Amino acid sequence: MSTFLLEIVTPERLVYSEQVDSITARGIEGELGILPGHIPMVTPLQIAPIYIHNGKENKRVAIGGGFIEVRKDKVVVLAESAEFPESIDVDRARAAKERAERRLASQSNQDHFDHRRAEIALQKAVNRINVFGK
Repeated sequence: MSTFLLEIVTPERLVYSEQVDSITARGIEGELGILPGHIPMVTPLQIAPIYIHNGKENKRVAIGGGFIEVRKDKVVVLAESAEFPESIDVDRARAAKERAERRLASQSNQDHFDHRRAEIALQKAVNRINVFGK
């Protein structure tokens, strides 16, 4: 079975770089299944997990938004943040979720920008908790 190189990069570092069989990611228009030989493309990513499949090994990565670029023999995920379950501080993620929910619940004197930031913070926290807990 053929493979392709998957690189997951954040502004701080290279998070992952290995040959994989396939990945599943959530783009802005829905789920993407990427197999070797996939057509080249670039699309924004939602705040959601990426599932990495390599033989019988499956991994999850909490992605905090970004882009995916599919090339002929390589896939690059340019992510705002990327965390494997073992590196997630779930207590911190739960606290962030609670803070975001409180900010969303108290909409008094909150402009659209603050509201959107709270929504994004909530999505990121829930994504991290879900990736940690599965």
